[in-house]
Amino acid sequence: MKPVFKPALAIQAGERLRGKVAVVTGIGSGIGRACAMLFAAQGARVVGCDIDADSAGRTVDAVRANGFEMDSLQPCDLTDPEGAAKLVEFACARHGGFDVVVNAAAFGAFAWLQEMDYQTQWRATLTGELDIVFLLCKAAWPVLIARGGGSVINFASANASVALDGSPAVAHCAGKGGVLAMTRQLAMEGGLHGIRVNSISPALVETAATRAHMAAQPEFLERALAKAMVKRTGQPEDIAWCALYLASDESSWVTAANFPIDGGATAW
Repeated sequence: MKPVFKPALAIQAGERLRGKVAVVTGIGSGIGRACAMLFAAQGARVVGCDIDADSAGRTVDAVRANGFEMDSLQPCDLTDPEGAAKLVEFACARHGGFDVVVNAAAFGAFAWLQEMDYQTQWRATLTGELDIVFLLCKAAWPVLIARGGGSVINFASANASVALDGSPAVAHCAGKGGVLAMTRQLAMEGGLHGIRVNSISPALVETAATRAHMAAQPEFLERALAKAMVKRTGQPEDIAWCALYLASDESSWVTAANFPIDGGATAW
């Protein structure tokens, strides 16, 4: 099977998030960057963050160069409760609150069970994929309640539902499976406050990190595409368009849902 790639999708200007403030994490690259740029283009006032100050700065510059509005706090370590609290304080200081939280930032280590180190790989992955969502949701919750509700968008993974043959992803599967379950619980807890919580589960998305992995292990790409019905890798913008729907009022009756944006990879 010949791998099929698709150029990045064009970011389109519009009004679907006009009047909303959106906190987007992990804006330096990948899905977080695509969400920040699309949300800003669709009228949101975006507050971003990333642990990598340089990459976050490049995203902010790109958004502003297109005439859209964005602030960012960087470097920001969201695996630290103080980092999550500072991001919430920063957003409130800029805009008096926020309506949307996009938990795109994540870190995961990939190794086979027998080769995985407990502290530097297993624990670090659960912190970087599960704790990072919990900490920002906890810090943001009072603001969303005071705002009268809002939308929280988490990122699980196709690996939360299926195991890909040949992929050493035991910690990643555990972390993203936890995000999937936590999303349902948070949706229940948030319902009385008008807070909607949903998750998106991408399959293989082409980013700087995954491109390096695919180049080093082309057989991994072959296996991933063999599972997909749409025979190409995903683009960050493919995921951002779903996040845009969940952030907008178009999804006002949608909560506790998981959206498998995966080219059909988990459908069989």
